[in-house]
Amino acid sequence: MTDDNSVRGASDKQHQRKRIVVRRNGPYEPEPGIAIVDHLGVPIAAEAPVRLCRCGQSQTKPFCDDSHVARGFADGKDSRRVPDKLDVYAGQQAYVFDNRGTCAHSGFCTDRLNSVFHLGEEPFVAPSGARLDDLVNAVRRCPSGALGIGIGPERNTDLSDVSRPPQIEVSKDGPYRVTGDVVLVDEDGAPIAQNAGASQEHVSLCRCGSSLNKPFCSGMHCNVGFRDPVTDPLREPTLFEWAGGYPALLDMTRIFYSRYVPEDPLLGPLFAEMSPDHPERVAAWLSEVFGGPRFYTERYGGYRRMVSQHIGKEIRPGQRALWATYMVQSTDDAGLPSDPEFRAAFVAYIEWGSRIAVENSGPDAKPPPNMPVPRWWWVCNATPAARPSAGAGNAQAANEVSVALPSPDEAVQFERHIRPLFRPMDRNSMLFAFDLWKEEDVARHGRQILARLEAGTMPCDGAWPTERIALFARWANAGSNS
Repeated sequence: MTDDNSVRGASDKQHQRKRIVVRRNGPYEPEPGIAIVDHLGVPIAAEAPVRLCRCGQSQTKPFCDDSHVARGFADGKDSRRVPDKLDVYAGQQAYVFDNRGTCAHSGFCTDRLNSVFHLGEEPFVAPSGARLDDLVNAVRRCPSGALGIGIGPERNTDLSDVSRPPQIEVSKDGPYRVTGDVVLVDEDGAPIAQNAGASQEHVSLCRCGSSLNKPFCSGMHCNVGFRDPVTDPLREPTLFEWAGGYPALLDMTRIFYSRYVPEDPLLGPLFAEMSPDHPERVAAWLSEVFGGPRFYTERYGGYRRMVSQHIGKEIRPGQRALWATYMVQSTDDAGLPSDPEFRAAFVAYIEWGSRIAVENSGPDAKPPPNMPVPRWWWVCNATPAARPSAGAGNAQAANEVSVALPSPDEAVQFERHIRPLFRPMDRNSMLFAFDLWKEEDVARHGRQILARLEAGTMPCDGAWPTERIALFARWANAGSNS
């Protein structure tokens, strides 16, 4: 529940500005010192000099393999792009700034704060529709830098941006999300111009090669079906992966410690002396507990370190209960998965872990010092694919399969014969890896799917009838004829 109170200022250090060179009709070349991580926040090993693909065709994504040369990749801006126009929306508490020409259409604002950001409606922004801290968080989470906020009619950098080390996140099936006040320059070292009002601290760079606003992302990766390779699509995800990794957990802990703790009469005193990077520490702990990399152990010292921060705190039951309640609420605020399986596992750990913290904080407590960091998994059989969902109303009807079997001489077509084999629950259980309703995805992983079907381990709620397995095998062995 609590952690190191003595280390301060780590997140407040001023970082020297790093550069990313944007090669003409070629790759991005980040300078040494810019961390590269995947969408879960896991570091990606890279040898200098680093060259990142931006044509979308590399076979060694995210790194460049010179496919842009064979493709004839051109990095000019498209005349069809959304115009560069900064819109200003005045509210009772603040002004919100938005440039649709910068937007990468990640949907963070409209999905998580739709009381302010209205998809497909005008005005797009209603600044008075939420609390000021919610507005600030929404602006800071905008990966493209299209949004800004100010108390007056000018964008306030301190409110709109966050001080953090330089980093490139390779988002899943999407752009490079650059944070940390990194400068984009061309081959001659000249800064690359950005749209009006764009953040200088965070930006989204095109990775699919089809943006209308190169080198910046315009959301075209969704239109062209840009996909990253999946190494093992049938492996059951960890809680860490299902949650969205370290970035999602950090988003949650930042909301928790900024929104619920400071003014609460029970929790405020408990965390009054916490270090500025306390949310990062808790997110690292949860990442490791939920099956992710050993972030907490490697960065802060492991189980012994965590336990040492609770000794003598004398955490009261009321504080523990409130901490657990607000932590669960923060998962909603941060948009973490809301499926019953994930929430069951999450709440189970929060309850278990917080009660251990209370036990370790007692005046006479002598917790064992050399225990490993606990590893949490799905609760019993409550995994993402363990059951049909009743959320669609009539669960049985929603998950029934009606299949038209082809005649022996008829060509097997994906849309007509194969896609209907997969129910909505089947598709939803695999969306973290690939889409069972997309022909190219199923064709790419057809052999692995067939092996699981023949073994009777897919789908999870019962094996297919023999004739359906034979139909899929016929399609997979012959290739798609649609």
